[in-house]
Amino acid sequence: MPKILGVDLGTANTFIYMKGKGIILRTPSVVAIDRDTRDVVAVGRAARRMLGKTPEGILAYRPLKNGVIADFDVTAKMIRTFFEMTETISFFSRPVVIACIPYGVTEVEKRAVEDVLFEAGARSVALIEEPLAAAIGTGLKVGGPRGSMIVDIGGGTTEVAVMSLGGIVASRSVRTAGDALNEAIVNYLRSEKSILIGDVTAEHLKISIGSAHPSADVQGRFEEVFGRELRTGHASSAIITSADTREAMSDELQEIIRAIKTTLEDTPPELSSDIYDNGITITGGGAHLRGIGTLIRAKTGIRVNLAPNPFESVCKGIGRVIESEKMRGDILKYRGK
Repeated sequence: MPKILGVDLGTANTFIYMKGKGIILRTPSVVAIDRDTRDVVAVGRAARRMLGKTPEGILAYRPLKNGVIADFDVTAKMIRTFFEMTETISFFSRPVVIACIPYGVTEVEKRAVEDVLFEAGARSVALIEEPLAAAIGTGLKVGGPRGSMIVDIGGGTTEVAVMSLGGIVASRSVRTAGDALNEAIVNYLRSEKSILIGDVTAEHLKISIGSAHPSADVQGRFEEVFGRELRTGHASSAIITSADTREAMSDELQEIIRAIKTTLEDTPPELSSDIYDNGITITGGGAHLRGIGTLIRAKTGIRVNLAPNPFESVCKGIGRVIESEKMRGDILKYRGK
């Protein structure tokens, strides 16, 4: 009997769930390759440590961008390596794979995800929309007639969806999420402090002192960051506060708020009352940003609930579908190679 795997192939991180065993892999979606041969040098955490530090012959990067595949061949090699690391594939056995995709992707982008998983060694592939998987993973009752709203802030995309009766009623997917917030911090320091830093340093700032709302600012704390001074090209440093990060990320955060408001406007009135009663659930790695729930509540007037263990919600949702024969039959449609 083939192994059944759930794959949350995210822009920033990849999770793999195995039927009967739970989550068996949590690792960054990063790969390092030889520039000349295109052979894989490192994947996951080992490759992430190489970002921005590689010699001329090595390239370390994320082969996915904004939730979709940017480099087909390298993504396939990366996933194949993940399968080999977890011993879920062999010469005699190929797994059945259920993978998530952002809501609203094109048929070409869907086909690319299927094809890359086949190239990595899958026997058959089924796709599930990311907001639905996230909602199932957070424990929302998506199968009933009451409306539920989820905001999944990932690395490449933010998925906003209202669900009822097991399906998505209204949704928005915006390519503004964790990576865009990191880039906003980089751009802010370049324009306001005349210092150039990398994405890894920007992400560290976001995690350590980042703030989405004034009430969540880390008072009295600052970070000294080191980078390259733009005018002289020399090494330099700058002092950054929570207020600085909030100012840097303000435009991107407003884009997320607009997606939430637009989805609420598209929601039928009968379901709107349910959302006001139940609140909005936020999940994904971006849910850990200080004050994001306070900001959403201030802008929408609706209570906000933080999902338990939001980083793993999508993968856990795929896992619950895998473990339930009924849900697999109701939700999934497989494509064989």
